[in-house]
Amino acid sequence: MKVIFDQVSFECSKVVTESYSTSFSLATKMLSASIRSDIYNIYGFVRFADEIVDTFHDFDKEKLFNRFEEDLNLALENKISLNPILNSFQKTYHKYQIPYHLVSSFMKSMRMDLDKTIYNTEAEFKEYIYGSADVVGLMCLRVFVKGDDNRYNELKESAMALGSAFQKVNFLRDLKADYEHLNRSYFPNTNLLELDEASKYRIVEEIKNDFSKGYEGIVQLPNEAKFGVYTAYKYYHKLLCKLQNTPSMEIKNTRIRVPNYQKFGLLAKSYVNYKLNLY
Repeated sequence: MKVIFDQVSFECSKVVTESYSTSFSLATKMLSASIRSDIYNIYGFVRFADEIVDTFHDFDKEKLFNRFEEDLNLALENKISLNPILNSFQKTYHKYQIPYHLVSSFMKSMRMDLDKTIYNTEAEFKEYIYGSADVVGLMCLRVFVKGDDNRYNELKESAMALGSAFQKVNFLRDLKADYEHLNRSYFPNTNLLELDEASKYRIVEEIKNDFSKGYEGIVQLPNEAKFGVYTAYKYYHKLLCKLQNTPSMEIKNTRIRVPNYQKFGLLAKSYVNYKLNLY
């Protein structure tokens, strides 16, 4: 029965989320059960695409990516795939009428990572951020508002800003790994070999502006989504604060983390703020 296969597919996406990101998985658990599985489905899809370009160094990445993209399009067209990650994603895609241009923009940015290593201009950086992060926020927003076009259009700018903030925090945190292992430099006009406090300050202030715009949308989200998104916001905001207070030389040489005990502390505080409307 296909219902069993669909359940197995969903479980695969959930396992992918829990295996790759404890912070995102924790925030997703704070969403209403009515939408939780769909966010797992989106994360599983974007994670697998990202894995191809980031970690499969012993294989022909372009060939694998081409096959993944072909399978993706067939899954969206036929409404089924024997790849359980793509099968679960297509269910969410059709359920909430996610616009195809969001999916294609995401795949375009992932494809850029196959051979592009330096983003020299603001235009290149913005295009990459839009495809790799903003559209993921918009896919999730389609789920949060349950496909309501009016609510989606009202909140899309905030969702994009929050997606940008999360991605830029990841870039700043992962400077060392991106440069040493992937030979990538995302932030334009920034020499990562000589990252100084002025450059770090500029990046941090840019992320703060994104967070501010994103927060405006969080408080307007439906109750089913608000606490989960707020939890993710608090985690990434905490991570940004740690990066802001870390000397630029140290950021270049280590990966800044939020320990698990602090994550759970943030969760508890976020819940209190949420229940008391203090966020």
